[in-house]
Amino acid sequence: MALEPTEMTAFPPESRSTFAANYPETPHVLRHSLQRNERFSLDGLAGLAEALPVTSIEYNRGNLPIGVDGKPDASGLTIGETIRKIATSDSWAVLKNIEQVPEYRSLLLDLLDEIRPVIESKTGAMLTPQGYIFISSPNAVTPYHFDPEHNILLQLAGTKTMTQFPAGDARFAPDEVHESYHLGGPRELPWRDELLAGGTAYTLDAGEAVFVPVMAPHFVRNGAQSSISLSITWRSEWSYAEAYARSFNGTLRRMGLKPRAPGRWPASNSAKSTAWRVMRRLTQA
Repeated sequence: MALEPTEMTAFPPESRSTFAANYPETPHVLRHSLQRNERFSLDGLAGLAEALPVTSIEYNRGNLPIGVDGKPDASGLTIGETIRKIATSDSWAVLKNIEQVPEYRSLLLDLLDEIRPVIESKTGAMLTPQGYIFISSPNAVTPYHFDPEHNILLQLAGTKTMTQFPAGDARFAPDEVHESYHLGGPRELPWRDELLAGGTAYTLDAGEAVFVPVMAPHFVRNGAQSSISLSITWRSEWSYAEAYARSFNGTLRRMGLKPRAPGRWPASNSAKSTAWRVMRRLTQA
């Protein structure tokens, strides 16, 4: 497939300024110009899906509730059919770790380089850059969940509404669920309709993006057209320390203790993080 060269800057100056004012803990909306990039056409994405290993592809039916128990059911289609017929297939698909394909890796790194100075001035070295592409049918739902990365979701085609909830607030994601996730459990979260009042909805058109703090619970609902979105994500020493501290707490809880939750940024969580790393090395020795 023919590929466009990456534009010099995808984020305009005002968006980079907004990001600098709000990173890493405050959700905010940005502008970008990636919706014109041919890498994100349906044919281009079908080709990308076919180039990725099967472990990097996930897809299922799209008519889901906000809350699900475990992984959703499969749609019965191939990934190529899902993408090429996304307008009518009533499906949801994600292509994971697109940086495995060189053309998409260069695009991801170019995007992150635009905001790297802000990232590294606040949360230190930008670690583990990864990209995910979401292709969704009209009205498809991505159920309530959280993710361990710093994340910007860029809308490329169609519209979608992401409803975010405060990160680190146990009302929206109990400590036990955090701990279970970091010890290998699912990222899907238990949903109750009364939680909705605590969320903030961000409706994105093509050319808009929203920043998602580490482990901020959220769900996504597509608009009346099929949708394509790109998540650019990275980790920091802080995000890894938070994850390791949650794992340590989960181990303590299994022993009958009631550990205190890790602090949000800029808390270092270094003591529990170090304890977990030592414990893991000892158990793996």
